[in-house]
Amino acid sequence: MRAPCGRVSRPPRGTWQHGGVTSATHSSSFPAGADSADAVLLGLDPEQRQVATTLRGPVCVLAGAGTGKTRAITHRIAYGVRSGQLMPASVLAVTFTNRAAGEMRGRLRSLGAGGVQARTFHSAALRQLQYFWPKAIGGDVPRLVERKVQLVAEAGARCRIRLDRGELRDVTGEIEWAKVTQTVPSDYPAAALKAGREAPRDMAEIAQIYGTYEQLKRDRGVIDFEDVLLLTVGILQDRHDIAEQIRTQYQHFVVDEYQDVSPLQQRLLDLWLGERDSLCVVGDASQTIYSFTGATPDHLLNFRTRYPQATLVKLVRDYRSTPQVVHLANGLLGQARGRAAEHRLELISQREPGPDPVYAEYPDEPAEAEGVALRIRDLIAAGVPAGEIAVLYRINAQSEVYEQALADAGVPYQLRGAERFFERGEVQKAILALRGAARSGGNDPLLDDVVELGSQVRAVLSSTGWTAEPPAGSGAVRDQWESVAALVRLAEDFARSRLGATLADLTVELDERRAAQHAPTVQGVTLASLHAAKGLEWDAVFLAGLTDGMIPITYAKTDEQVEEERRLLYVGVTRARHHLTLSWALSRAPGGRPSRRPSRFLNGLRPGSAAPGGRGGGPAAERAPRTRGRRGPTLCRVCGRTLTEAGELKLMRCEDCPSDMDEGLYERLREWRAGQAKEQGLPAYCVFTDKTLVAIAEAAPSEEGELSMISGVGGRKLDRYGADVLAICAGQEPGGGQPDDA
Repeated sequence: MRAPCGRVSRPPRGTWQHGGVTSATHSSSFPAGADSADAVLLGLDPEQRQVATTLRGPVCVLAGAGTGKTRAITHRIAYGVRSGQLMPASVLAVTFTNRAAGEMRGRLRSLGAGGVQARTFHSAALRQLQYFWPKAIGGDVPRLVERKVQLVAEAGARCRIRLDRGELRDVTGEIEWAKVTQTVPSDYPAAALKAGREAPRDMAEIAQIYGTYEQLKRDRGVIDFEDVLLLTVGILQDRHDIAEQIRTQYQHFVVDEYQDVSPLQQRLLDLWLGERDSLCVVGDASQTIYSFTGATPDHLLNFRTRYPQATLVKLVRDYRSTPQVVHLANGLLGQARGRAAEHRLELISQREPGPDPVYAEYPDEPAEAEGVALRIRDLIAAGVPAGEIAVLYRINAQSEVYEQALADAGVPYQLRGAERFFERGEVQKAILALRGAARSGGNDPLLDDVVELGSQVRAVLSSTGWTAEPPAGSGAVRDQWESVAALVRLAEDFARSRLGATLADLTVELDERRAAQHAPTVQGVTLASLHAAKGLEWDAVFLAGLTDGMIPITYAKTDEQVEEERRLLYVGVTRARHHLTLSWALSRAPGGRPSRRPSRFLNGLRPGSAAPGGRGGGPAAERAPRTRGRRGPTLCRVCGRTLTEAGELKLMRCEDCPSDMDEGLYERLREWRAGQAKEQGLPAYCVFTDKTLVAIAEAAPSEEGELSMISGVGGRKLDRYGADVLAICAGQEPGGGQPDDA
């Protein structure tokens, strides 16, 4: 039975939902183990349990965001191993990132299935290539080029084609796309044209650079990451004896994030399988956001056509996000079009209600960044850890203004996609110190009278200059402290999950994580692109810069490209567990013309907006232009100076100009706001910010039109709070009471 806002009505106690099911997401780095096959199934919901117990034949799992897909497939593997139906060494689980593979291995170890191979496609293929190369080709495996950009630049120079930095990156991306779609240089122009690629240069020039790049690799005896897959596919196609050897080794396959499989990866999977069908795939077509790399959901959507006897399981119970977040996510996909949209999953939140998503409009980008930073600071003050907050944007170039705003607000942050965690100098130094202490064992004076693993780690790291208390402020020093603090928290979590664990055990765990690039969580606000946020989640998410032209991005021309942009925003929305803020700026710089518009994907979803193709939006939509239609500079209403600062624009006066605020009215508004915030379980600023209350107290509006002109009072807030605020300004009690002097 469904209840409003995407949540289910509460079942009677005693069902699987009470006391049995644990969170599908946001789990410990080291989940608790299970001591039997039946224990592996405890805590799974009915659909997850079906996945876990269906061990034979092809299985297709359509799993929505936050529904516990990794939990379902790891418990499936573990149940098969613990029940004796699967041999650990016969299972190969593949996914798309080292981090995801590392997390999967950790979960499998804790469930008693540590012998199972969990790898990325590239990692599994590279291992096979290295093992079989001497037998299939002879000699040593060619050296792997980790940064192909330099070789592409040289290829361009040899073709007398000069590429700037942006073109170099984009041409490299085109070469990667061509290789994963198994397109040779001579066929690139026709294939790219057919696929609707937005080529950064003339397609014939790219084909020429691509061909020269391949020749350079052959001349130097090196290969790139795409070659790892291509060469493995070539060996398995040509050498049936080697293919049979692999098929004898691996008899059961699990593929996570199946919507992201490229044609080349699917070809490799087919060769691994042979004529068998012992395959379990997991994916969600609505999270296909990497088509520019060659990924396609077609293999997922065609799975039951290829395997008519396949078992199909849908996971739609969302354990990650509140009903309010899920309601928005469902609404976003409800407007989608195309084949992937036809297979969308409507999520059902399993969490208690939370705050409504917040929609925030700002005059310019610096004001938006400042507003986001201040909201984040309030959340941290209210008890939300900085590491559980993220700011997500469409392109990496948007990060700079948020880096500055967070630094100005004294909020620690980390850039995702920047330097890898285990390559940071302070992390390497800390691990070196821990390894030295582990080797010395009981002979290290630092560890005298220190028994507990977490305390041992803190004692060792203190010798490197690390302190338990963070340094003041932000910047590089704070970033370095946060990195080492993440190691300490990891050690404490490890100790809780492995009774009797030693420093030596911890260093082995760290080595495994470094090999898999499975970094611990750093306690700083995460700044990341929407693409980089895939597979992650936070308590509070800020989706910033949501304007048409940014999302969808300007170069998304076709319907298919625009729909992928919608899916990208859907991925961003579903990263949030509890708090979600969506914001945009009307101009790039202070004083600029407010020509931007909120993303079309929010039409019909944000308060006061019309649904796509409709007139909807009601009274709030009709009032919206009054708050967004200003043209030209905004002048101080006291001295006439042009205003540029966000706070001044909200007050409509300079900060140092005299205020004519009614102090009594301001205090009544604050008291009313506190009551509203408590009643709704929101931070006070989500009702109105202090600056907005000051502006209201100064203007003392007497009717809706005047109130709607105040910055910070949008259509939704006017509908929700307008009557109360106008009553207070008139000296009445909110809700229809008489004036104070009656």
